[in-house]
Amino acid sequence: MFSKEKFPGLLALGIFTFMSTLDGSIVNIALPSMAREMHLEMSQVTWSVTIYLVVISGLILLFGRLGDLLGKTKIFSIGSIVFTLGSLLAGINLGLHFLLFSRIIQAIGASMTMSNSFGITSQLFPPALRARAMSIMSMFVSLGAIAGPAIGGFILQFASWSYIFWINVPLGIVAYLIGRKALPKDEGIGRFKDADLLGATQMFLTIVAFFIAMSLGQAQGFSHLPVLISFVAMIILFIWFIHTERTVDKPLLNLNIFRSKLFSMSVITSMTMFTAGSFVNILMPFYLQDYRGSAAGFAGMVMMAYPVGMFIFSPIAGVLSDKFDKEIITFIAITGVLVVQLGYLIFGQTTAIAFVMLVLFLHGGSVGFFQSPNNALVMSTVESRYLGIAGSVNALARNLGFVLGTTLSTTVLFVAMSSLVGHRVSGYITSRPDIFLTGMHHAFYVGLALVIFAWCLSGYRLVTRKKAVD
Repeated sequence: MFSKEKFPGLLALGIFTFMSTLDGSIVNIALPSMAREMHLEMSQVTWSVTIYLVVISGLILLFGRLGDLLGKTKIFSIGSIVFTLGSLLAGINLGLHFLLFSRIIQAIGASMTMSNSFGITSQLFPPALRARAMSIMSMFVSLGAIAGPAIGGFILQFASWSYIFWINVPLGIVAYLIGRKALPKDEGIGRFKDADLLGATQMFLTIVAFFIAMSLGQAQGFSHLPVLISFVAMIILFIWFIHTERTVDKPLLNLNIFRSKLFSMSVITSMTMFTAGSFVNILMPFYLQDYRGSAAGFAGMVMMAYPVGMFIFSPIAGVLSDKFDKEIITFIAITGVLVVQLGYLIFGQTTAIAFVMLVLFLHGGSVGFFQSPNNALVMSTVESRYLGIAGSVNALARNLGFVLGTTLSTTVLFVAMSSLVGHRVSGYITSRPDIFLTGMHHAFYVGLALVIFAWCLSGYRLVTRKKAVD
């Protein structure tokens, strides 16, 4: 499919994309062990997950812009070193503050690699092969996000939680050495002083306010005053950011890229699909382990049907997308997700595990079929000098989708359960499994609504495609 000269570069990009995405989810399963060994409350050690996502999301646009200015490969290579160093430090048990410091280092490196990986891929491959290359990158992204709990559980069976981080070190070194030789050399179009640091600060504060609002809303309820204040602060900061980007000579985010309806709709569709997809990652462990009484290891094996489907269908979608209309393939893929989403609504106590795995497999396959053509559409709508920032916008949409999906799925689940029980519920009620099943179905109805929205947006994009590209 790819020449021998191109494949090592794609492999280096894929390894770091996989590791940086994986580290957003793999830590979750290790939290009890980490809390126990460090003598911390679960709420304290959970910050190691939150701070990683906050820093990545807050810095990803800055490093995408720096990739355009200084060279995408240069920023990616520095980020790979920083991420590997952060992984080494994170596995050293020196208490909570050192862990959080290490996770910040990891996140800085991850944001540098994630923001430039799609831009480098677009440089590395010609348009005729770009969707196939994007399919491989999409596969690494989704495998990292979905397979975290399964891989983490496997590691914890044989080693301490430190190895969840340390496993990145040899992989990171190998990927860096491969990348030094295989990745394209680009000089960039500017200097560091051309970076819009005011806009970067505003964006970072906007993301922080967003995370605070979502975290407090999930814990206290979205009608509480601190939550509302956080949302208002987020909106004010975002408006200030937009004003800055419209007025400065060299903005962090050139808003002209959003004049392309194809770019804007593709990014929104991607975020919506990642939001809906996160429902599965959050709700299915509850369903399998608590409601069905399956062991954690068995539940992990069942859920692996999702990434297996993605692994199989993502490359196929890449090949087809290079030969046929990407927008049609994207629409077909979302249609597949829409149909499969109905399967979650009939899950119950006696649903055959084989059927559960089939739904997960088809869901993963449909998502894999969606991502590569959609990512190729995103990257095909901008000039080469904006590939870094376009890729970082796409990555930011993906991360925000993960956060929104995690918060929205649990919020709908527990609100529905609370209304049925008559008091506030924040966990599984062992004596009332029927309450959980109803709440899960409510949550999956919301997930279905999100997919329908993405399907309508994709259909509109397809119908008006001649007008969508400026």
